[in-house]
Amino acid sequence: MRKTVVIGREGALKQRGWVLIDAKGQVLGRVAARVAQIVRGKHKPTFQPWEDVGDFVVVINAAEVQLTGGKWRKKQYIRHTGYPGGVRLRTALEQKQVKAEELLRHAIEGMLPKNRLGHQLATKVKIYPGPAHPHEAQKPVPHLVPGRRSTIT
Repeated sequence: MRKTVVIGREGALKQRGWVLIDAKGQVLGRVAARVAQIVRGKHKPTFQPWEDVGDFVVVINAAEVQLTGGKWRKKQYIRHTGYPGGVRLRTALEQKQVKAEELLRHAIEGMLPKNRLGHQLATKVKIYPGPAHPHEAQKPVPHLVPGRRSTIT
């Protein structure tokens, strides 16, 4: 009789790695979908939906991510201050000028589960607007996003 082997949290921690993704010139949704998949651990054969078995992800050049069509002016980011009449709207272009990495963070968090596990997974994504990042000591492995022609050097 075949049995399903379940790897516990301790086993998952031993297999955790660091991945480097360059978002320069990439479409926002495609990068976000790939990052969410890696953070969740769906690319591993030991994936379990109720466990945190994914890798840490470092995204560089987030300020140079692309949107297709007229989304720079049409796409809106809505937040509320908590006060009556406190709705604040920003277009994607305005958001890019204020804090470009929040475009990618918002897209990635929208693709993660809406529960405690999703909040925990969101902390494993490190996003930087430029090419520099402070995670060289972890030796992140460069990852090629599908649809990209060049590699990370």
